[in-house]
Amino acid sequence: MACAELSRACAPAAAPAAVDAARWAAVRARDPEARFIYAVRSTGVYCRPDCPSRQARPEHVLFFDDAAAARAAGFRACRRCDPDGPGRAARRAQQVAALCRHIEACEAPPPLEALAREAGLSPAQLRRVFRAATGLTPRGYAQALRARRLQSALQAESTVTSALFGAGFGSSGRFYAQSDALLGMAPGRYRAGGAGMNVRFAVAQCALGALLVACSERGVCAISLGDDADALVRELQDRFPQARLHAGDADFDALVARVVALVEDPRAPAVLPLDIRGTAFQQRVWQALQQIPPGQTLSYAELAARIGAAAAVRAVAGACAANVLAVAVPCHRIVRRDGSLSGYRWGVERKRALLAREAEGAETGLDIGSAPGPASQG
Repeated sequence: MACAELSRACAPAAAPAAVDAARWAAVRARDPEARFIYAVRSTGVYCRPDCPSRQARPEHVLFFDDAAAARAAGFRACRRCDPDGPGRAARRAQQVAALCRHIEACEAPPPLEALAREAGLSPAQLRRVFRAATGLTPRGYAQALRARRLQSALQAESTVTSALFGAGFGSSGRFYAQSDALLGMAPGRYRAGGAGMNVRFAVAQCALGALLVACSERGVCAISLGDDADALVRELQDRFPQARLHAGDADFDALVARVVALVEDPRAPAVLPLDIRGTAFQQRVWQALQQIPPGQTLSYAELAARIGAAAAVRAVAGACAANVLAVAVPCHRIVRRDGSLSGYRWGVERKRALLAREAEGAETGLDIGSAPGPASQG
């Protein structure tokens, strides 16, 4: 009997009841994130959990921590999933990264068909693979890139016209049709650092320290927490260097009181007019955050899956970090996969305090109304 056959014959049988339930579930789901190897006694090969081959019967399956352990047991590598190579997910990530560099090198967004030929995929496959890796379609990625170029060009060029052509817009009509969505304001106003824009603001004290609330003509554009009220004001001035900043009046004080109440009781419905500015992907993430009920948390991976971009975990984390509306857009409800707390723009201790308040309300059965849906966006 050959050594490999003898090794397999001596390997312990894996009866269905003894199969590792979590690992077998990952194999059935073809989970690309799973980190182990499984081998099939009837064929003598070992595979990744996301192998596209026909799945084996559970009683024929053995699990190993890595490929080396499977080889030591006498199994050989599967030719379809190549468990000794970089993996399908890694290859896809490399492929998408190359496409991103190609898009970045083009002055105008390349057609989907041209990108598909470059990748050796169909347009539908390319759109699906690209969105899974980045959270955006190729067109959405090109538009986000164009928005960044536009912001830089408006600050560097002498006129709006030269900026729009420098950012890759072929016509002024198309540019002005998209500029408000890209910038959140008229391009001339953005170029002037928000000149002519009126922003009301006020600083109050709450249980978590200093609280700044700022509101544009569209709605609340900043909710910041910190230890130093002056530092919060300077941060607001840096965001809108040429805008007219006004101290809030009595009506505005009422709005600030609503925000303070929300910080004191983060389980309360966040019904505020919001001026949310970001890329299309960031908007999707922030809207999904607003749909997480108080007292509940999600991991970055779970949030990515919820918006249909399971592979874009890092991009989701970046969108959470870019949120400037504390509590109203509750990024504090996002934790690591193991439940531990990750970074928070306004300090991890404040994140822990907010989650503790929500948990206390859940434990005491506090009835404050139904879970909030997305806040209105002015």
